[in-house]
Amino acid sequence: MALPLIVSGTRKKRDQMLAVDLGSRTTKAVHLQRQGDGLVLNRFVVLDAPIFEKSLSAELLGGHLRAVSQAMEVKTRLVAMTTNVNEALVRHVEMPRMPIEDMRLILKHNSRNYLQQDLSNYVFDCHFLPPGAEAAKSQKQKILVAGGKKQLVDDYVGGARSAGLVADHIVPGLIGPVNAFEMAMPEVFANEVVALVDIGFRSSSICILQQGELILSRVVTIGGDRMTGAISEAMSISYAEAEGIKVGMAGEVQSTLEAVLVPLGRELRASIDFFEHQQDRPVSAVFMTGGSTRSEFVLQVLQQELMIETRVWNATSFLKLELPPQQTAEIEHVGPQLAVAVGAAVAAL
Repeated sequence: MALPLIVSGTRKKRDQMLAVDLGSRTTKAVHLQRQGDGLVLNRFVVLDAPIFEKSLSAELLGGHLRAVSQAMEVKTRLVAMTTNVNEALVRHVEMPRMPIEDMRLILKHNSRNYLQQDLSNYVFDCHFLPPGAEAAKSQKQKILVAGGKKQLVDDYVGGARSAGLVADHIVPGLIGPVNAFEMAMPEVFANEVVALVDIGFRSSSICILQQGELILSRVVTIGGDRMTGAISEAMSISYAEAEGIKVGMAGEVQSTLEAVLVPLGRELRASIDFFEHQQDRPVSAVFMTGGSTRSEFVLQVLQQELMIETRVWNATSFLKLELPPQQTAEIEHVGPQLAVAVGAAVAAL
């Protein structure tokens, strides 16, 4: 599902792509390359994200992308970047049948009619949703719309340029796990009703897919930072020590973590309940990604609240691995953190 807020002028088929997931605390990057009918993962990196107060400037982003590019040691100048889940809107709308280029212009100049908000300083992209039997005869088309502030897009493009890179795609972070899941579990994606949950640093997202179609998405403002912060405060220890306990020894701080995880689980469950009531279809399983999913305790508590089979999935499982030896040993551990970056690369390729 390609929903880029920007696509470079040429649409030649790409042979390789550097994809960068610009998280609030860590940046995750992957380099994917075409090989026959498949894709190869050549390298990945997880780096500390830049520290900034309000927004990431083009200058600061440029320096960070330069560091990512050097750490990756790749030759391609093409880069796909993702926005934070709170920096781009993803919304279902109905619009008259017309080319996507015309839809973008209409949304740019008349967003209030379709999105109930004045978003005149935004850029948009659209993805056609499959029509039902009756909708095929309608003059309107179901559309999934992505939008982001023009200033944000300009900063991303400028930052990439100052790092010696070309911004080929800018993709909403919310869409990354959906793209990666389609490749990693094509049968489940096409035939089942599932929820994808990505636990980020400040926020967590949930996307509910019904037989390959994104029906519902929501962002919950509870993430790994709140879990780690709660442990740090309760035990009077450093943030880094608290992060280690959260991942490795969460049972020792059970009550502290539950105080954060139970509200998160209930918010996610409310989204599932809403979907099941509206669509009259049960969600069969929840697939989770994000750094906090390395903790078995985190998964156990969320499964209790969600009341559905809940498991972690590896977004790199469909890729052929041609990694350096050390990274080959790490990939199973790191894979669930790379879902957004892998999904951005898939959209661009």
